[in-house]
Amino acid sequence: MWEPYKKGYKAYLQLEKSLSDNSVEAYLHDIEKLTYYLQSSNTLKTPQQVQLKDLENFIKWISELGMTAGSQARIISGLRSFYKYCLTEQITTSNPTELLESPKLKRALPDVLSFEEIESIISQIDLSKPEGGRNKAILETLYSCGLRVSEIVNLKISSLYLDVGFIRVIGKGDKERLVPIGGDAIKYINLYRNNIRVHIPIKTGNEDILFLNRRGSKLSRVMIFLIIKELAQKAGITKNISPHTFRHSFATHLVEGGADLRAVQEMLGHESITTTEIYTHLDRDFLRTTLQQFHPAFK
Repeated sequence: MWEPYKKGYKAYLQLEKSLSDNSVEAYLHDIEKLTYYLQSSNTLKTPQQVQLKDLENFIKWISELGMTAGSQARIISGLRSFYKYCLTEQITTSNPTELLESPKLKRALPDVLSFEEIESIISQIDLSKPEGGRNKAILETLYSCGLRVSEIVNLKISSLYLDVGFIRVIGKGDKERLVPIGGDAIKYINLYRNNIRVHIPIKTGNEDILFLNRRGSKLSRVMIFLIIKELAQKAGITKNISPHTFRHSFATHLVEGGADLRAVQEMLGHESITTTEIYTHLDRDFLRTTLQQFHPAFK
């Protein structure tokens, strides 16, 4: 019953919104959840027949399943996107998501690593192994450029402009941006390419992918996650760490160093400055020393 709507919505997300495959899947998954709920409660209606009360009951249902406030808010965002499409295509004449309230979110800030902690994690890499040289290049690039994990695994050799200190990154929604890259990251990328990658038998279709596994294929996002977890454990760091921690630390260190927020937004590839603002939390010690340094009452 909902299949034609889902098909049309998928095309809309891909063509009109230019979203990545992962984002399209996530949005479609939200609609799948709604249709599953409607079916299981014997109220399978068309998008036009669905009312605010149905959606409120659906949100109550996913909440009772134990879904976090963050996940609920993301699903509500998906429902709003779907009904925006339905209105555009005149599938519905009204939008039942208009008055649908999102749960109040606590802005939980991810853990940030100090520069010393990042150095400590990177220093745990065993450079006597071929994957060690690769992993060092990956971590140096993650921190140097503030990349998303999907951006590092998809980084192409043809997107490296190391002679001028830049890399071209394909971000969310296939949006491209140029990001400056630091000297250490350049050094270890070149060492990896010239001494390690040249000895890997490359699988067809992966010729232009920079970072490869030993079988010559692109690395998975989970693999990057596991590499970082293991190194953090060896370094004795107990913070909750993921590849995104490097991106968050990159942004935080820039802002603490006095970087312009617009420049940070550009480097992170955020469409909206409000997204970048969650990276501008500053630790209390930094705020205190700033006040002591610049506020007349603290002199």
